[in-house]
Amino acid sequence: MCLAVPGKVLDVEDRDGTRMANVDFGGVVKEVCLEYLPDLKPGEYAIVHVGFALQRLDEESARKTLELFETLGMLQEEFGDPWESAAEATGNERPAHEGVAGEVRP
Repeated sequence: MCLAVPGKVLDVEDRDGTRMANVDFGGVVKEVCLEYLPDLKPGEYAIVHVGFALQRLDEESARKTLELFETLGMLQEEFGDPWESAAEATGNERPAHEGVAGEVRP
């Protein structure tokens, strides 16, 4: 599933001519492009879809939506561990991660 999820802007920076932000989605922080909302500031909320902030949102609406998504398990589905999700889908246990970050060993 690919949701448009509200998130809170934590910080903003200009990276190689592109405005980027770290955005908190109920505890999960992701990098987001601000090119569609270049005046978005830290502390404000926006609806984010596929890594782009698309629309400014008030805090109350953002919090209610995040609570609803969390209650329905949609945040875990959207931001959860893909290895864990794949293991659950196949009925297997999650593979152990050892060694270099990102490396998966059987």
